[in-house]
Amino acid sequence: MKTLDQFNITGRSALVTGGASGIGLAYAEAMAEAGAKVTIADLDSDGAEREAARLRSDGAEVQAVACDISDLAQVTAAFDAHVAAYGGLDICFANAGWDAGDGFWAPSGERNPLGRIDQYDPEKWKRSIDINLSGAYYTIREAVRCMRAGNRKGSIIATASNAGIINEPIVGIPYMPAKAGVLHLVRHAALELAEFGIRVNAIAPGPFVTNIGDGWVKKNPDARTSFEKTIPIGRMADTQEMKPLALLLASDASSFITGAHVVIDGGVQLGNFK
Repeated sequence: MKTLDQFNITGRSALVTGGASGIGLAYAEAMAEAGAKVTIADLDSDGAEREAARLRSDGAEVQAVACDISDLAQVTAAFDAHVAAYGGLDICFANAGWDAGDGFWAPSGERNPLGRIDQYDPEKWKRSIDINLSGAYYTIREAVRCMRAGNRKGSIIATASNAGIINEPIVGIPYMPAKAGVLHLVRHAALELAEFGIRVNAIAPGPFVTNIGDGWVKKNPDARTSFEKTIPIGRMADTQEMKPLALLLASDASSFITGAHVVIDGGVQLGNFK
């Protein structure tokens, strides 16, 4: 097989949670552009349908479903809708997430009292764990159910985070252990599912410009400039830069990769020498 042929996912189907915006939308676009049939599952049902309609207007086969990933029944319904529309499941991006904000260090470079470990809102803790960790588990669980029911090989890609590997003081405290849990969940699932031909990997993004954290980098250019000085490459990433990696992990080009996490962070984990 020629090298580029290994990236071919034409005719396969992919479900993306949190696909109405940000990194999830980049995943959905990448799958649609590469010829896959796509379900965009998102809590923002209007946004999901808007983006699905836009991709359909470009000739792609895309549907939208409303889904709160912290609710197993809704996740199950989303996958059932995908299988009903496309006959099975080949690719899943367990992407949807939520950052409650209020890290102990504000983007402006000052201590943030609301982010203190002894002051943090317990309800925000619970919601973050429910969405970021339990939601990832529910998504992987239902993806496996659909793949195994169809006796299909498949690829599951979870969105973890740099914050699950290194400390991120501007990020709310529950986000970090939740994303660390996602990384270990991916390793465990990959080990269990390898014999069935289902691969499970994670992407650990660093500083991308998205709406997470209430979109603070879009609202505060000065804070963004200050933050970018800590990134070895010297800038934040655009979500479009996620597409080639998404296609790699979704396709047969990564057929011998499972249980891995791929860091895409502009060198943040290397440290800052400036």
